[in-house]
Amino acid sequence: MTQNLNTLDLSIELDKKMYKKKLKVLQYEMLNAQQFLLNNKIGLILVFEGMDAAGKGGAIKRLIERADPRGYIVHPISAPQPHELRYNYLQRFWRKLPQHGQVAIFDRSWYGRVLVERIEGFATKEEWSRAYEEINNFEKILTAGDYIIIKFWLHVSDEEQLKRFKERENDPYKSWKLTDEDWRNREKTPQYMDAANEMFEKTDKKNAPWILVPGNDKKYARVQVLQEIIAHIEREAKKRGLHLTNVLDKTHLEEAESSSLEMLEEKPKKQKQKIK
Repeated sequence: MTQNLNTLDLSIELDKKMYKKKLKVLQYEMLNAQQFLLNNKIGLILVFEGMDAAGKGGAIKRLIERADPRGYIVHPISAPQPHELRYNYLQRFWRKLPQHGQVAIFDRSWYGRVLVERIEGFATKEEWSRAYEEINNFEKILTAGDYIIIKFWLHVSDEEQLKRFKERENDPYKSWKLTDEDWRNREKTPQYMDAANEMFEKTDKKNAPWILVPGNDKKYARVQVLQEIIAHIEREAKKRGLHLTNVLDKTHLEEAESSSLEMLEEKPKKQKQKIK
């Protein structure tokens, strides 16, 4: 079934106490997974896309909070520089790929070709139309080798986005995050959602899946991102005949009073109910 933003349940919430427990466990699980990737020389590529103020930065921050800083790099992607325009649009991303055994996190990515470049007219219809196949081939080349790719779209309602914009506007420590372009993009939300839905339809592949994350509740989104990453790494390990073993001190996990397996299997409850 094709994923669609219009059917995403944005009402899911996570209890604050449970959030703290889960976050600690999952962060140690992520550190363990990072060591597993290093030992087996498997590169991990994480893509974060989504609406402005959807919580991508906060999710990335919690993702790497306990990780080994020597083994990952975060790439904040903005408009290409003049010298980069002399090459194919994918060239600058080839240069940012992680070494085997390391993690690369893309805050925005090559999907800009079929999102902002499409909507703002920076790419012709011919260019962005053929980009779906180009991107699929790009990711297939990587996952056919020693890379794992997971792509996240964090989504918030129009009302929640406006609330966060106003909070940023009034907070001197966050106002730098808000630009005139962000306000202008709000007028084009329907266009971005249509483009995103077409993107999911054409680039959501088993080798490089899209995971849509409800972001109205930041706590839920952060935990969900970590859960999905660990679960996907475990599946990819099995495909390779490997087992994601725990190489860390298990007391860290015992302190959190929760098992990671239970978290990965737990289903969100019905709309407007908090996860207890």
